[in-house]
Amino acid sequence: MRGFTLLEVMVALAIMASVILTVLGAVNYHLTIIANEQDSTALMILARAKLFELEMQGIPQKSEGTLAPAHPELSWQAEQFPTDLPVLQKLVLRVWRTSDKREVVLERYLTK
Repeated sequence: MRGFTLLEVMVALAIMASVILTVLGAVNYHLTIIANEQDSTALMILARAKLFELEMQGIPQKSEGTLAPAHPELSWQAEQFPTDLPVLQKLVLRVWRTSDKREVVLERYLTK
């Protein structure tokens, strides 16, 4: 009865190890992308909610604050800018996390 030689077994193990490392690296990369996209989506949803809240309260020329108590790590800033058309104002809302500087910026045009 003839079996595999030590060299054949070592080559097979080396090939399997390289394939497993490649697959693990790809999975880790894609999990990182998914986590970043989930974080960006959450920031976008919170920014849209803040924009809606500002529209309901009346939008000052410039204001800022945090999203505490629900999200004390997030800060926001809203500012209005004039446009070339006198009947329009540009509203820019920034929401960012102070720890990693991840930021979402929403722009909206408002009529006077």
